[in-house]
Amino acid sequence: MTSARQALGAAGEALVAKDYESRGYEVVARNWRCREGELDLVLRRNRTIVFCEVKTRSSDAFGSPAEAVTHTKRARIRRLAALWLENSDVVAREIRFDVAAVLGGEIELYEGAF
Repeated sequence: MTSARQALGAAGEALVAKDYESRGYEVVARNWRCREGELDLVLRRNRTIVFCEVKTRSSDAFGSPAEAVTHTKRARIRRLAALWLENSDVVAREIRFDVAAVLGGEIELYEGAF
């Protein structure tokens, strides 16, 4: 990945994290990595844990950012979320998977996307 793409992705994740925080969520983990992959954002509000996949694009020339979260990607995120929960001391009453599509600095949030 080029540094320009990395910077774009990091800027999108920062924007989304700030949006969640403004709505009372706490960022528990950012770019959590293990051998199987990476979770972009793990957030908590009360006893709800949110795993958010952030997709940032500079244009929609190749489709909307949310379209990049394929069935395979969703399955990987579910597996990673289970690993994260196994390795954390967080007790979750509810788990939710969100997708945040960032295009031109605007966020389109899909809560409970899958």
